[in-house]
Amino acid sequence: MSGSRTGTSGDPTGVPAIRSRLDRVEDPELARSIVELDYVETIDVDGGHVFVRFTLPTAWCSPAFAWMMAVDARDEVERLDWVREAQIELDDHMHDEEITTGVNARDTFGETFPDADGGVSEVRAALADKARVSRQREAVEALLSTGVDPEQVVVLERSDVTVSGETAHVSLDGLSVVVDADPIKDYLRRATNSGHVTEPDDTLFLTPEGRPITADRLDVVQKRSRLASVNMGGQGAVCDALHRARHGPDGPEA
Repeated sequence: MSGSRTGTSGDPTGVPAIRSRLDRVEDPELARSIVELDYVETIDVDGGHVFVRFTLPTAWCSPAFAWMMAVDARDEVERLDWVREAQIELDDHMHDEEITTGVNARDTFGETFPDADGGVSEVRAALADKARVSRQREAVEALLSTGVDPEQVVVLERSDVTVSGETAHVSLDGLSVVVDADPIKDYLRRATNSGHVTEPDDTLFLTPEGRPITADRLDVVQKRSRLASVNMGGQGAVCDALHRARHGPDGPEA
């Protein structure tokens, strides 16, 4: 369990709110929350000032990935209306000083790492599309398991799907198919973040290259999506093992 503490003048009720915001920050390679992954070591609240320290599974994790998590953590915390400033510290990383200083100075990745090959935006786009492909398999399987035909799946548009509470309603030729909301909602978020499914008439499911799928190729695309899921799951297991080896079975100490 990640630790937390408050300063003498801090409001303890602020810690759960901050943890909730940090739960929205993902390891960009694994598409999983840094709270779920137990990266967060310390949350310190002192009035409107918040300090967050986090540690990654290894000291040599990608600087671009570490930068994205630090920036996202800062921005998410500062979305709370009572937070005046968030300070983020990356601990025990080969570039922890540069990233901590750059993020808190509001510098860009390029300003902090002028010799870096490529920028953060390109990395974000590639990883967002990887997450889209990975999550598409479960969403499609949820539809196929209800008896929806591949021919119906491949022509669905964004406007055909409505998520309400724990269920998702999919419109098919005037009929509504009800499925579990979780895989659909997760896929919709990933597909939107990837920039592929943003308009009501956008095709809902696509190939990894972002093209429409024909019904006879849906099975092949599903297999490719499964490979993406297995790849991300395997990376997650490795990161979890490294994290436990680094901090012990009970996680980092506050």
